[in-house]
Amino acid sequence: MPSSASSSASDSNPWLFFKRWLAHPLEMGSIIPSSPALCRRLVAQCHLAPGEMVLELGAGTGVVSRALLDSGLSPERLAVVEIVREMADWLRQSLPGANVICGDARELPNLIPASMQGRIGAVICGIPLVLLPLTEQRRFIDAIEAVAPGKGFLHYSYCITSPLPWRKHGLTARREAWTPLNFPPASVWRYQPAR
Repeated sequence: MPSSASSSASDSNPWLFFKRWLAHPLEMGSIIPSSPALCRRLVAQCHLAPGEMVLELGAGTGVVSRALLDSGLSPERLAVVEIVREMADWLRQSLPGANVICGDARELPNLIPASMQGRIGAVICGIPLVLLPLTEQRRFIDAIEAVAPGKGFLHYSYCITSPLPWRKHGLTARREAWTPLNFPPASVWRYQPAR
């Protein structure tokens, strides 16, 4: 996929993002949406076969989603999951044609329509998994594997080292990109099931 992201700050609704951070700081990975530089790096790491979809978990106000669409991904090939209803409502308005699902990503097999399962070629996770206990991390990983078998996922994080204990989860891990221009600086990690 091309890697051009032209999302503007006005499109990202930073006030909604910041308001959610004030209410629930441990549920949000940052106090502001991801930067265009981080979005470009995420888009560049999405390798899709014809007809495959991108699934984004924890879409927030949609800056990564918009970068994917700006890169040429058609809206019907984008599915976003957001647990916060107010943010999901915002995403439905700002991402016309995309598949916006309000719900808990740990329940992906029940959230994602059967017609989409097996068509997901890339998964992007913006949920701060590092803050969760091992058992809850495992639930996210199992949910992703259930709807996108063998695909693994991209995870962006503000940790210097891997935010997940990948060996304990039976994964391989590779840092694909580092973005010093993001605030705070962020890494893009690719996790895949160990073979």
